[in-house]
Amino acid sequence: MKNIYRISFLLLAICSIQLSAYAQDMMPLIKKVKAKLDKVNDYTASGSMKTDIAFIKAPIGKVTMYYKKPNKFKLKKNGGISVLPKGGISMNMNNILSEKDFVAISAGKQMVGNFMTTVVKLIPTSEKSDVVLSTLYIDEVDSVIRKAVTTTKENGTYEIEMSYGKYLTYGLPSKLTFSFNTKDYKLPKGITMEFGDEDRPSKEEKLKQKKGKVEITYTSYAINQGVPDAVFKE
Repeated sequence: MKNIYRISFLLLAICSIQLSAYAQDMMPLIKKVKAKLDKVNDYTASGSMKTDIAFIKAPIGKVTMYYKKPNKFKLKKNGGISVLPKGGISMNMNNILSEKDFVAISAGKQMVGNFMTTVVKLIPTSEKSDVVLSTLYIDEVDSVIRKAVTTTKENGTYEIEMSYGKYLTYGLPSKLTFSFNTKDYKLPKGITMEFGDEDRPSKEEKLKQKKGKVEITYTSYAINQGVPDAVFKE
């Protein structure tokens, strides 16, 4: 029995050493990406949001987004209801990198669109973290995250893909596509599904097995000009 414990302990130690080695290799890249994001203390952004969810018909609407360090975020949709799931409402990469205790593991290379990226898996070491795993696809040339796939304890798995333009220097996207599974999606207040009386439960279930997608196209950012805390309490 003692030998089994010793072997188990040895295997765990070897795994820990290997993970630490990977973490050391990846941390300089993570820090480089975070340093670019840390240039932004706050912003107010304007844009348009397109919603593609099978059981919700929502027109393209104008949105305003507010961010303030370290993790305050608010999205306002003019004249409508935001249908973003709770888990993805903080669409800022700084929130993903704000975890202080995690292991960063190299997971090879992969193309995202026309860009070659380095794949890094972030595994939180705190049991209190809602995030189970984040997989980042990092463009080393521009030091930005092109795609992120995050699995959480409470809100399932969601994916964010970003393209950049005028605000690349700050690591802020010009377009963001947010995808999520709809089977556990909770409808916001004020939204109902419309079906015929016949076979409603089965139709509803089929629709909710599909993926939902939200696209936000940013038209402008006001960066580091101050955002009052009152905005986030409204």
